[in-house]
Amino acid sequence: MSRRRRGTMSENLKYELAKDLGFYDTVQQEGWGGIRAKDAGNMVKRAIQLAEQAAANKTNQ
Repeated sequence: MSRRRRGTMSENLKYELAKDLGFYDTVQQEGWGGIRAKDAGNMVKRAIQLAEQAAANKTNQ
């Protein structure tokens, strides 16, 4: 029996990233399954960049 992993990104963050990366319309029309694998990868990369920036800012305070 397989378990589905729960996502760690909030829905709001995913939508903001989709807007920033230019595929929000696709998500609205087709859902998350409609985006290309490349777009999903870019979304993950951008989320990691944001997390790293937030961690660096936190340690520099």
